[in-house]
Amino acid sequence: MASPFYVTTPLYYPNAAPHIGSTYTTVCADTFMRYHRAAGEETLFLTGTDEYGEKMVESAAAEGLEPKQFVDRMAARFQEIWGEIGIQYDRFIRTTDADHDRAVQHLWQTIYDRGEVEFRDYTGHYCVGCERYLIERELEQGKCPQHQTEPEIRSESNYFFRMSAHFEWLISQLENNPQLITPDRYRNEVLSLLRSGALDDLCISRPRDRLAWGIPIPWDESYVTYVWTDALVNYLTGAGYPDEPAWEERWSGVHHLIGKDILKAHAIFWPTMLHAAGIPLYQALHVHGYWNMDNVKISKSLGNLVDPLIMKEKYGFEAFRYYLLREMSFGLDTDFAEAGLVQRVNADLANDLGNLLNRSVSMLGRYFDGVVPAHEGESPLREVAERVTGDVDRHMRAFRTQRALAALWELVGAANKYIDSEAPWQLAKDPDQRERLATVMAEVLECVRVIAVLLESFLPHASARIIESLGDTPNAGSLAERLRWGELAAGTQTRKIEVLFPRIEVT
Repeated sequence: MASPFYVTTPLYYPNAAPHIGSTYTTVCADTFMRYHRAAGEETLFLTGTDEYGEKMVESAAAEGLEPKQFVDRMAARFQEIWGEIGIQYDRFIRTTDADHDRAVQHLWQTIYDRGEVEFRDYTGHYCVGCERYLIERELEQGKCPQHQTEPEIRSESNYFFRMSAHFEWLISQLENNPQLITPDRYRNEVLSLLRSGALDDLCISRPRDRLAWGIPIPWDESYVTYVWTDALVNYLTGAGYPDEPAWEERWSGVHHLIGKDILKAHAIFWPTMLHAAGIPLYQALHVHGYWNMDNVKISKSLGNLVDPLIMKEKYGFEAFRYYLLREMSFGLDTDFAEAGLVQRVNADLANDLGNLLNRSVSMLGRYFDGVVPAHEGESPLREVAERVTGDVDRHMRAFRTQRALAALWELVGAANKYIDSEAPWQLAKDPDQRERLATVMAEVLECVRVIAVLLESFLPHASARIIESLGDTPNAGSLAERLRWGELAAGTQTRKIEVLFPRIEVT
């Protein structure tokens, strides 16, 4: 029996509302979940908020709130926004959830009992942005390379996870399983970092007299867990660890989606923690690049955010969703530009897809009263549709939405080209061509139906509207059954709908 498809986003810091980066990761996860679910697989989609640590305390204090008040409000805001843009997660997890507290304490007690934790006095460079100590080799010109700030010098006694003892094992895993981290450039980056000597053991605690906002260390409640060693465990919590009998089965199919800025934590901290606890590795870690604006990363700290609700109000969220999924090659940095979004929406959605639906249904209404005619013979569209269906499946299972949509638009283009070459308006003038006209129109409408089914995971609302226009019943049968050529039965009554994606006029 196949493992469930379990997909996760990182937990987002709720010190600001979602922006394009968190929206992109979440939309990707939602799209992959929908595809695997449509294929008849058991699915689980986890997202949520990372609520402990110094940054949350600072953000709450800046608004005159207690940390719990602050994170309650912000977590609700995340859930509200994901709901408004149609994200269908199975669980929204918060690191302040009681079952997560238990999972963190159980995992770290297990690692401690295995002799993987030591108590040490330590003086080092502490980056508040990273909420961890950095060693000299990690600094660039005396600064944290991610936050471009000089770390503070702190002296503390803390618990350390003997992470470095697992580096050779992790190198072996990465060498023997090239698909463990994708795209390949990030696997190579992690291998280079592991071999460089730039990493050491990991400080996993913070004294409660300095930071009380955290999950207590189970064997010593005078300390709380370091935020990353708490937050990463959410993926296990979401699977039901350690109490639910089915957690191991769910865990066996887990795929993590992250941005490249948190690669180190997910590609080094997390697998070594799992290994130390005797838990199998994740299936794969899929890493995307940054969304940039004017060649600068879009981020909360820089204040150049792109608000998903503003995009929804201006263009409709599915237009924005399409742009995100189609524009970014997963793994590479991509520039966001509203002009590019408008161009993409007008060309792909309004012209190519919208025009295909509009003219095919309109001509069917004109020539056959909107009823799909009986016909004999086939068009070349079936061969293209079957090839594209296979290409979309291959790209979706390799976590490549851009390539999957590019393949799907080959079918959109083929259908439009077929209409142009067959010219139904000319066939309709010749009574002797009535049978040929019936074949052309039936095959075009069948192709539109296949496009709509394939589009469902990417643009669920648009897909449902197309299927509604074709008089078909949505979600009837598995994806493979619904993609079989010829499922649009003769005698089906179609109807015109409002414009699917209106052109965006640039003023």
